[in-house]
Amino acid sequence: MADLEMVIRNGEIVTEAGSMGRADIGISGGVIKQIGGILEGGQELDAAGKLIFPGGLDAHVHVSFPRVGDAQVGWVDDFTSGSAAALAGGITTLGNITFPLPGETPLGGLEREAAVARDQTIVDLFLHPVLAEATPQVLDEIPRLLDSGCNSIKLFMVSPEFDTQVRDYVEAIRRAGESGLITVIHCEDFALIEDATARLLAAGNSSLRYYAASRPVISEVVATQRAVAFAEATGAPVYIVHLSSERALEVCAQAQDRGLPVYVETRPLYLHLTCERFQDPDGPKYVGQPPLREQEDVDALWAGIQQGIVHTVCTDHAPWSLAAKLDPAHSLTNLRPGVENLQTILPMLYSEGVRTGRITLGRFVEVTSTNAAKLFGLYPRKGTLAVGSDADLVIFDPDLTRTVEGSTLKSKADYSVYEGWQVTGWPIFTLRRGQIVFRDGQVVGRPGSGEILWRQATSPL
Repeated sequence: MADLEMVIRNGEIVTEAGSMGRADIGISGGVIKQIGGILEGGQELDAAGKLIFPGGLDAHVHVSFPRVGDAQVGWVDDFTSGSAAALAGGITTLGNITFPLPGETPLGGLEREAAVARDQTIVDLFLHPVLAEATPQVLDEIPRLLDSGCNSIKLFMVSPEFDTQVRDYVEAIRRAGESGLITVIHCEDFALIEDATARLLAAGNSSLRYYAASRPVISEVVATQRAVAFAEATGAPVYIVHLSSERALEVCAQAQDRGLPVYVETRPLYLHLTCERFQDPDGPKYVGQPPLREQEDVDALWAGIQQGIVHTVCTDHAPWSLAAKLDPAHSLTNLRPGVENLQTILPMLYSEGVRTGRITLGRFVEVTSTNAAKLFGLYPRKGTLAVGSDADLVIFDPDLTRTVEGSTLKSKADYSVYEGWQVTGWPIFTLRRGQIVFRDGQVVGRPGSGEILWRQATSPL
């Protein structure tokens, strides 16, 4: 194999099946050409004492937002800074939520956002079109999405418009399933949130100290039950994003036991933090949707990962500056949800999950890479380490301990909700399609070198 461009030597290879032991990996043309055996190449990396994982696949991020005139409305990261944060954390592929402009159809939104991303992205990228409305024109485009390389749509049950169009949204889910697509759903009930918030305001409790009470667990449970019902009625797969509570997880577990195609994502906030944080002086910086929950919810989600009920851990990365999050004008009816998470998701899941014995190495790879690759039509090109797969991989030092500091993050957010945490296990090299894009603490990949990925039909897990 003298034509190999790169050989990674002496690392412990880890896939969704667990540790495969130590072996060399040969790379050429952006793909893995050989694993094990006698390898020679033009460039070598020594991974002795290190783990080699497939590149992380975070299927749920916000690194773009529609513009109003010349002003960007929304979060602080773009495709370039979001890419940098991801690569520094061992993530090589992102799935970005694409919001439509007024009157824009799903295909139009994908074309517009892909044009921007091609110049900016360093990671490889795919896009989830949001269905802000379920108009006849939008419904008619759903069967055409897969022919354009897109296998997902996104719905927000928390939107006040959802219930006014619910029959049309059910039809959207049905058409998506019939066309090989998966429907990504934000599960919170608008009416119950409005009722809880109104009661808090009537009692004079408008502070974000009461944020958890304004979006109670029951609002997530009811919406999750409805999402399961939609899957059962249509036969179409649904992917429930950022699930936060034990009770909603039980709904999903029961659906899975009945053989329904219900897939579950959680996010780092719900694995590492609890709602007591909202009582801190800087409590608003922890605001996300849904809110932080109780310790029993945290424990249930870790168990759900271990048991395979939770299929992916993704960030819902939606970063603001600290000043924006702590704006004293904010209240229960005026807030900025979302936090930075991309650079720390894999290290913290390894440190708090694998090292503590909560999850295995194989499960770690499943929930950070393999399962998302299968659900979103990218496996085995992405999500594993195998001959013929893209050479997206992370050389990971399992013993490297660092303190999380906002000042060291690649995101344009200037803080971390995990500030001061001691985390053991960090990437030291990240490769995307065989190119070193992160090394020695620096992102060295070029903006515009990432690809907009063409996806196949979703695959059941």
